[in-house]
Amino acid sequence: MEGFHPSMNMNMNMNMNMNMNPSFSYTFPITSGTPNITTNTTTSIATNYNTTTPWMNSRIWSKLPQRLLDRIIAFLPPPAFFRARSVCKRFYSLLFSNTFLELYLQVSPPSHWFLFFKHKTKKTNIYKNNNNVTTTTTTTTASTNDSFECYLFDPKEMSWYRISSALIPCGFSPSSSSSGLLCWVSDESGPKTMLLNNPLLGSITQLPATLIPRLFPSIGLTITPSSIDVTVAGDDMISPYAVKNLTSESFHIDASGFYSIWGTNSCLPRLCSLESGRMVYSQGKFYCMNCSPFSVLCYDVSLNTWFKIQAPMRRFLRSPNLVECNGKLLLVAGVEKSKLNVPKSLRVWSLQGCGSVWVETERMPQQLYVEFCEMEIGNNGFECVGNGEFIVIMIKGRSDNKGLVYDMLRKRWQWIPTCPYVGYDGFELHAFAYEPKLATPVTALLDQLAMPLPHF
Repeated sequence: MEGFHPSMNMNMNMNMNMNMNPSFSYTFPITSGTPNITTNTTTSIATNYNTTTPWMNSRIWSKLPQRLLDRIIAFLPPPAFFRARSVCKRFYSLLFSNTFLELYLQVSPPSHWFLFFKHKTKKTNIYKNNNNVTTTTTTTTASTNDSFECYLFDPKEMSWYRISSALIPCGFSPSSSSSGLLCWVSDESGPKTMLLNNPLLGSITQLPATLIPRLFPSIGLTITPSSIDVTVAGDDMISPYAVKNLTSESFHIDASGFYSIWGTNSCLPRLCSLESGRMVYSQGKFYCMNCSPFSVLCYDVSLNTWFKIQAPMRRFLRSPNLVECNGKLLLVAGVEKSKLNVPKSLRVWSLQGCGSVWVETERMPQQLYVEFCEMEIGNNGFECVGNGEFIVIMIKGRSDNKGLVYDMLRKRWQWIPTCPYVGYDGFELHAFAYEPKLATPVTALLDQLAMPLPHF
């Protein structure tokens, strides 16, 4: 994998038995590999020590036990890890060391990042894969690249990174994410084929095709260290020219050896409309927005049952979005009704443990909300994604992809810096929650199904 370049500033706090905490300067060369990862920030770290001081004596550092070195490296964030791989052959080989990867999975702190893709079209929930020829109502865009691009955003450092990979076949688009893996779904109508991809490593694993033909269904994904669960709902093809939201089907496999290949079906509630195309998982249930009027659809995985939950202030909501943050289900929406005694605002509600009561937990400052509304073009609304303590809010319809990030722990709203890798090509960025991982061993559970990748 290519190193992150140019050199970037990554804060790393390591508790070492020293009385001094010097600031070291470093330069990391770029190495070749796949996928390609680049960063837009260039920094230099000043140092008060030169290489002749005892603290930088190579005879001291070279005697550091390898296991301790590995433990330190396992705490590095992904950009710093891939830069460190260019130091020596041993560091380079750590990505292929089972011993190191086991240690990494045990001690590596979680990173609550976001993964962005370009929209393919503004009328569906399918996004732009640079391999594809993309048709919209006004233009046809063909890419000459042999790879797809995605853009990583670190909300703590407010930094952007770019990843390129050539492994995703044509005709697939991203649909959901969980635990370091991204789910790609086939674009063509019919039984849906899905691929689980680790963007950092470029690995890819195929799921069996669904049994029911669908057009653009809503897809929910949740992955633990020992199980994979996928639910596909809606857009049942009742004829070659018509679809209807009738059923859902689920896939499950776990480390105990139990698996169900789309063998669990369930009927959707009557007159439901899953227009958002996305599901959110929280505490054993998948949730998605239902439109006209707004409500929340909930699928209890253990009971194999769908039911509706009434949304708060449902008649006054604008652009409602469901997000999951630290295990809680949140509803983010604008509230706009001229006859209300409260001003227009953007609010966040949390679903309580009883499963039917919403409590308002956050509200965007009024001055910021006025500025936010001024940024909206044609009142196209916004979409939200949550991860950890962060909520990303992206304004629709803007070629410069303006957005906000809200830090729930620090109660801080910030404008997201413009992604430097995206041109003004008429496509919008669409976000997924993403936790970058150097290893996702749970995909080995699918090896027993022994399915070859499709050829296109």
